[in-house]
Amino acid sequence: MYSFRRLALLLALSLPAMTVALAQSSSSSSNPAAPAQAQQPAGQSQGQISVQARIKARREQRRSAAIHEAYNHLYEAYVSGGYLRFQPGPGVPAMGSAPAGPALQRANIYAWDTGLTRFYSERLGVTVDGRGYVGQPFVGINAATNSAITKPTVSIYSVSGRVMGGFAYGNFSGDLGSATPTSLGLYPDGSTYALNASILGEYNLTPNVGIRVAPEYLATGFNSTVQNSLGFTVGIVYRFGKQK
Repeated sequence: MYSFRRLALLLALSLPAMTVALAQSSSSSSNPAAPAQAQQPAGQSQGQISVQARIKARREQRRSAAIHEAYNHLYEAYVSGGYLRFQPGPGVPAMGSAPAGPALQRANIYAWDTGLTRFYSERLGVTVDGRGYVGQPFVGINAATNSAITKPTVSIYSVSGRVMGGFAYGNFSGDLGSATPTSLGLYPDGSTYALNASILGEYNLTPNVGIRVAPEYLATGFNSTVQNSLGFTVGIVYRFGKQK
């Protein structure tokens, strides 16, 4: 009986020590696994980064190859139509006791445009561009000349090279009969400079064929004044020949 009590007492005293030892053993056995678990996501992340880098590199290679295929041509021809807001004249000048009339309103002018570019690299080329603008500006009823013409047709033709600078001719009298352009407030017929700046946007259907949209600014100098006009052209681009 006495020995049984001694055994029970020893078991009671040794139980807390065994619990602490087991806890320490469990924690020590689990701690080494933690770094291994931490290293596994790190290894996966590094692998993912490597895969993404290869995908990005292949995508960049394909992009560079597509750009080279499209823009390594020797020639580029294009034809397009467009729209321009153009001020066609300063207004009717003062005549005798009659005061000068107000400047004419800006008119809706419609454009055609065609050109050819010779490329010397993917980024450098020389362009010859020809275009025409045709519209019917409103000149109002002119009592001074007793003219019934209110919306004569005017046209402008230019040849220039993009930013482009060149030559423009204005035909403001082609629809006036015996009336003169200045009597209706239009600019007189004549030639002047033409400066054109545009931002080209292209969508390539194939390496040889694309659709081009170009918002444009056009400056002309009819009648020794400056006409600042805004518009756009939309057309088809065809590329041919290969650079060496």
